[in-house]
Formats: sequence, C-alpha cells, structure tokens
Amino acid sequence: MSVLENTVSAQLVQQEGEAVTFCREGSGFSYGLNWALAVKGVIVKDKAFKNLNSSQLHQKGATISESLSGLPVHIRGNVLGGTSEISKQQFGKLLKQVTTHLSSVSDVYVHDGAIGSSSKCGTKVRVISDSPSAILSLSNILWEVPSRAISHDSCPLTVYVATSVSQGAVDAVGLGAQANKGVIAADIERFSLVLCGKAFSDINATKEALTTLSEPVIFALGDLPLPAWLLVSGDSVILLFAPEDAIQSCVDQLASLDAGVVLSSQDAAPYFRTKKSAGASLFKFPAAVVLATSDSSGTIPSISKLSPGQAAYHLLAGYQNGKFVPVYSRSPSPVNALELAKAFLSKVKHEKTQSFTLKDNHISSFLVNVNEGEKSVTGKDLLALVHSALSKNVPSFQPKGRDLERKYNSFLSRKFQEIPEEFSF
Repeated sequence: MSVLENTVSAQLVQQEGEAVTFCREGSGFSYGLNWALAVKGVIVKDKAFKNLNSSQLHQKGATISESLSGLPVHIRGNVLGGTSEISKQQFGKLLKQVTTHLSSVSDVYVHDGAIGSSSKCGTKVRVISDSPSAILSLSNILWEVPSRAISHDSCPLTVYVATSVSQGAVDAVGLGAQANKGVIAADIERFSLVLCGKAFSDINATKEALTTLSEPVIFALGDLPLPAWLLVSGDSVILLFAPEDAIQSCVDQLASLDAGVVLSSQDAAPYFRTKKSAGASLFKFPAAVVLATSDSSGTIPSISKLSPGQAAYHLLAGYQNGKFVPVYSRSPSPVNALELAKAFLSKVKHEKTQSFTLKDNHISSFLVNVNEGEKSVTGKDLLALVHSALSKNVPSFQPKGRDLERKYNSFLSRKFQEIPEEFSF
C-alpha cells in the first residue's frame, strides 16, 4: 500500500508542535495532515512538524534571516488595473517544481495562521516549507488561528516555501535573471503563493502577495478589505485612509505598522501581526472615518465633515495632489474599487453596534487636507487634526470653486461606467 493510500484512512492530528511520522510500510498508522498535504501536492517523505513555536523552531535550526527588499511579485489571475505577470503555464510549472522538491526533503514544516482576525474576519493561511527559518519569519506576520481552523475553512490560502530548491528548477520556469535572488509568485485562482530561495526574507513583498490573494476572499465573505490604518485614541478606534508618508511619525497610536484593515459587521482587524500589534488581533468597529487628501491648490479646506455619500466618493477617488488613487490602493487589486466603495457606503450608513452611539447611527466621516499651504501635514500634526475633528464642531465640506470637482468627475467617469447617485463630491 502506498503512502498516499495510507493517508486516506488518516486520523486528524491536532496537537500543536507534534512531529508527525508517516509509516511507509502499510502498518496502519497515518494522519489527517498527511492527506491534507497530499491534496496540496506534497507527499511527506519522513516527518512533518506542525505549528512549532519559536523556541521549537530554533531547536530545529531556525535563524533570523537577513532582510531582503525589492523582489518583484509575479501575480497571475484577474488583477484589476494590471496585467498578469506570470502565465498559467509558468505558475503551474513552478508549483510542480516546488511541490516535487518539498516531497523530496526529509522534514516538512507546516504553520497555520490568518490574515486578519483569526476568529471573526479575515483569511486562513497554511504555510508548507522545507525551512524552520521561513516558518519563523512567516509566523511573525500571520495571526494565530484556533485548532482545526484551516481544515474547516472552505478556501484557505496555501503558501509553498522552497528555500533549497535548485536554481535550475527555478530558471526552467523562465521568470528572468532576477530569479537567482528568489521568486515570489501568486496565483489568485489557485489561492496559492510560491516563495523560492530567500524570497521569504522580503517581508514587504511577501505581504503584498498575501494581500493580493486574500482581498477577494475577504470581500466574497462579506467583509471589507481596506487599505487603511486603525488609529487607536483612548477608547475610540478611527479608520484612517492616508498616504504612507503622512503617518510615518505617528506610529505609536496605530494598531499596526502596515496599511490593511478587515472591516466586518461588528469589528475591525489589521491584516498582519507586528511586534507592536501582537497582543491584539481584533478591535471594535470604528467610531469615525478620516480620509486624508492632498490638495495644494487651496480648493479643499484643512478639515471638513463629509456625508456618507461624500465619504464613499472621496474614498473612490483617493486624490493625492494631481493623482487619483482609487480606494487609496497602492497596487492593482482583484477587488473592484467601485464595488468596494459601494460596500463601504453601506457600512458607513447602516452599521449599528453596541459601541456606536453617534447621532442617527451614522459613522462620522471627515476629509483632511494634508497639503494645504506651504507645509505638508504629517505625523503629530495629522493626529492633531484628527483629534480636533472628533472633539469640535467641524463644518461640512465646502470646496472653493468648481475646477477640482470637474477634475474628480472627469476621472471617475472615465474610470468607472456608472457612479451611484448617492456618491457626491
């Protein structure tokens, strides 16, 4: 009887940190994890170590790898606003090379985690690797998940990490000369991410790939994947959309150092863990929304209050001093920006939670101009504007002149076929 046949009758192994040894002699001892990995194309040769903690990973030889940056992220699938950077055939060939490699090594390491909260919102992730160092690195950015969460999830993302796969196997895929530094390739349709060589050490690029894969799953489940920050001020949680350079010096009040928030019907969660956010994965529903625009023409006031329709409109445009960045997303996304803005409007208008007591059950929304006058508003000055919006009677949005409004309308009409009537400048 083969290893694969043995695994069909497997019992599910749930103990974290347990080494799973697969019998190849048909003795009848097999495990559910064996079958789950086989379904993903990885037939474990000897042992699989699941959900080891950092101490156990260090005992297995894990080390802190030197950080990399700037690796390209190859995305295959329906990415709105971009083109597929790797063909279906190329990704399939790369995945085959990687799963064959993972099936040839003695020890395989598995880690289960999540993007967003582990229990209420977000996307479950399973990492399969040949390296305890890679597992240590990725476990530091993924949220923990309850036991059996991955096996009970209908569409978890799978991350294959092959640090010691041969360079020839990678070169055969034909991704170019940069492949000798590591490869990051994601397939949206397969819910799969492949990291080769030292690519796992490029944390920013890895997060970018995981974000691209997870956002359509989050949106399909009814939650909102938003390129925003959670600003925690006393008992209040504020959803902040802003350019990254505007928030660099106010990190002390941010729930996470990365842009990315999963907004559910009652809660909000950062996409990724950091050393700063490791203790809290879930926050109450935001009491306010702040959108930071950048306009040096003098058209937009320093701070204004927005109606829900205006908030959705300015979220969709994401104006940054002459450039429009729909829903503030820095990179192409599989999620349609207009559909995301519509869903955002619905939550802004109709959300009712125990922690929400603002008038008419509407979330207060504000537009802040971070480039009014000679000096850009960043860091603590931005925080001061946000706090003043929550504590003072802020006037409604009253732009000066119509030129900028026409520019907004012209861009949105070209970019999107039909803007809802509720959306307004």
